[in-house]
Amino acid sequence: MLRRRRVPLRVSTTAAATRAAVLRRRIRWIVAATIGYNLIEAVVAIAAGSVASSAALVGFGLDSTIEVLSAGAVAWQFTRRDPERWEKPTLRVIAVAFFALAAYVVVSSLLTLLARVEAHHSPVGIALTAVSVVIMPFLSLAERRAGRELGSATAVADSMQTLICAYLSAAVLIGLLLNTLFGWWWADPIAGLVIAVLAVREGIEAWKGDACATSVGMLLEEEDASTPQV
Repeated sequence: MLRRRRVPLRVSTTAAATRAAVLRRRIRWIVAATIGYNLIEAVVAIAAGSVASSAALVGFGLDSTIEVLSAGAVAWQFTRRDPERWEKPTLRVIAVAFFALAAYVVVSSLLTLLARVEAHHSPVGIALTAVSVVIMPFLSLAERRAGRELGSATAVADSMQTLICAYLSAAVLIGLLLNTLFGWWWADPIAGLVIAVLAVREGIEAWKGDACATSVGMLLEEEDASTPQV
């Protein structure tokens, strides 16, 4: 009778630790790219919005600074020797960033609707938001995959923050295009209010620690359950 070869526990533990280190390093690179892009995006959007008298573009630029805050919190966490220890405080920072984003979008959208602010045509704003619609979902997906495999709720929560910023990019882009082509100045603020609702929901989940990520404990339980008994 053939006996199944047992894999030494030490080898399995070492491989898991190596993979975790790779994932942490990957998240740090993704977060660094997110911070760098959002800093550029903020400067360009605020400048273009000021020239075009576009509250939507200025708000979009300020939203980028909020995304920098969220990504910066995750970057700080993953420079710690024990990142899991700082999971809850980092989630709270991300939750506050979500709430700040929602508050700003609601206020700016309502002011735009009440004041009937009509922005001028902004080729720079259209180009910037179009690029963001492509780049931000890619960064969000990469961070979410790494965060889920690592079991990091903060990385997944930050990826959702990035995804909501991508939705906001799309909303601003659609608003700028509709305003340019048809004079529909109200399209962007209405879309912004919908995005604010999503931001509040994600903020509540992050505050409670539920960022659609599988916890480390659940990952270990699933790994144990899937390991054949020998």
